[in-house]
Amino acid sequence: MKKLTLTFALFIACSLATVAQTKPATAVANPNVTGLFATPEIAAKLIRLELIKIDKYIVYDEFDMNAAYEKNAAFAKNCLNKACLQELGQELNVDYVVSGSFDLLGNKIVITLKFIDVKNNTIYKTGVREFDNQEVELQRMTEIVLKEMHNIEVPKELVDALQFNNEVITSNNVGKISNSGPRVGVAFMTGSAEEFATRGTERGGLDIVPVVSMIGYQIEKQYVGTDKFSALVEGIFNLSGLEQQLFIPTITIMNGFRFGKNGYEFAFGPGFGLKKTSDGFFDTDGAYGDPGDYWSKRDFDNEMNDAINHPENFTTGSYVSPKSNDDFKEHGDTRGGLGISTNFLLAAGRTFKAGALNIPVNIFYSSRRKGGMVGLSVGFNITKSKTAINAPEN
Repeated sequence: MKKLTLTFALFIACSLATVAQTKPATAVANPNVTGLFATPEIAAKLIRLELIKIDKYIVYDEFDMNAAYEKNAAFAKNCLNKACLQELGQELNVDYVVSGSFDLLGNKIVITLKFIDVKNNTIYKTGVREFDNQEVELQRMTEIVLKEMHNIEVPKELVDALQFNNEVITSNNVGKISNSGPRVGVAFMTGSAEEFATRGTERGGLDIVPVVSMIGYQIEKQYVGTDKFSALVEGIFNLSGLEQQLFIPTITIMNGFRFGKNGYEFAFGPGFGLKKTSDGFFDTDGAYGDPGDYWSKRDFDNEMNDAINHPENFTTGSYVSPKSNDDFKEHGDTRGGLGISTNFLLAAGRTFKAGALNIPVNIFYSSRRKGGMVGLSVGFNITKSKTAINAPEN
């Protein structure tokens, strides 16, 4: 019985030794690393770790490599080509030498690995894969490349989480264009804006034709761009009414979208300007003068005081009837106090191109309480430069 047990143990030991001898010896040279925080030594350790896990090789560790490195320092830092890797493999007396590169290219990490067959002086296996820029996952990326090189199934969720998606909206080869330039146009006032424009100056109005010219400058920055779509931030500085002896400044900040190669665009955003207003009311019935006259609270109080002090000048008793504070609302008045006006602007149009010259033509509507402005603007600018969307700021 003891003899049988000893024979069985020897058989198992010999079998294990035979299996071990069938595994090829493999060494990992320091790969080339570009643009990453990881060092070549760390990248080599990741390759060794994942090779050990797939259990197909006898993998030399860094201590096994030290003797060769001490003999020839070039093996540790510059051994990347096939001839040098074969020489390193001969020095270590291994079957294969593994090396490659870990490169950060734009917003992706590219891992390339190759196995050199030392005895036959050939490339045994190669593998390359693009990953999303997640450097903390270098080990899992290395695992994916090595398993795919050995036809070992990799969990799909792991590949999906790390793969580089070359979506057109974030492609590095798409430029952002600087298209700033002057703008001129004309606008028609509507609603309360038209009333304020046509009201007489004696009642705080502008007493002008409700059509004003516009001249300004647009600053445009593209933050997303493809061949068929662009997203823009636009700032427009504008002066209106200069031809009618007026100075009406406005600043508009817009978010715009441009579609197709024909340059159709749509934009919207808030505008800010200066205004003069007073609290008052419109005498729609003509109880205090001409129908439709605007009365500021100051004018009305002065008129009422005059009626009380000099009743002989007035014949209508209801004329002196008081008004409550609720009857007075804020309206445009050139005699009133200065404040900030706001509006919301919608614009649509098309940019016509002639070489590097761009001619944007837009219709717009600037909305404010009970009124606004509708108009047309035309501009021109030159496409001066293009830079990569992911280019680092200076």
